[in-house]
Amino acid sequence: MASILLFDSGMGGLSIYREVQRALPGHQYLYLFDNACFPYGELSEQRLVSRVVELFDTFVSRYPVDIVVIACNTASTYVLPALRQRLQIPVVGVVPAIKPAAEHSRAYGHGRVGLLATPGTVSRQYTADLIRNFAADLDVSAIGTTELVKLAEDKLSGQGVDRQRLGRVLSPWLGEWRPDTVVLGCTHFPLLAEELRLWLPDTRLIDSGEAIARRVASQLSPEALPGQGERARLFCTEWTTKARLQAAAFAMEGFGELQCLFP
Repeated sequence: MASILLFDSGMGGLSIYREVQRALPGHQYLYLFDNACFPYGELSEQRLVSRVVELFDTFVSRYPVDIVVIACNTASTYVLPALRQRLQIPVVGVVPAIKPAAEHSRAYGHGRVGLLATPGTVSRQYTADLIRNFAADLDVSAIGTTELVKLAEDKLSGQGVDRQRLGRVLSPWLGEWRPDTVVLGCTHFPLLAEELRLWLPDTRLIDSGEAIARRVASQLSPEALPGQGERARLFCTEWTTKARLQAAAFAMEGFGELQCLFP
């Protein structure tokens, strides 16, 4: 049985956890969210890399881990090289699903692809390279926002989603120019799929969840056979009232009692 760690600054990695756990049941799951530095989309590259490396140095020294999933697009675009150099276990990252979105738009749409991500992901050279390599012939429009990250966190904490607030974020796509396909380039955003479809009813939403699940499966050791599957374990980096509310949402996904990495 493998020990699989998923990591994000908040609850967005749940969208990845659901896909990985569905594809690979019977393994031990751990989830660490860095609520002390949430949201990552507002951190500088240098601060983000040093913070994540610090967290993983601490975590893997205390808990056995066989594979890491950086369930955050922003973190993945910055920290993967540093973590892979630091850790002796596989590290799987999440990147915007530009390639499958472009393929879908060519086959079924009219060549208009939207990228919905955090400002850090939108401005990253890695993202520009993905668009150049896989969607250069298409009309691509990007919206960089941390507003939807916060809306997704509110939703999972039991609060309603403000539809008008969401509409203001999407306003560049609600006039003459409308995307036929949208890349959900942040793991928080699939958690708002129902609300996004209210504004973009004819648009195909594409995320990386299933692809990440396949990647994790391919990286597991052949000896890591499914077992009984212990209850998933949940860790934060700071004790707050909000973290306790978030823990209740994680409990509905099968996670145990919240623990703090830095008590």
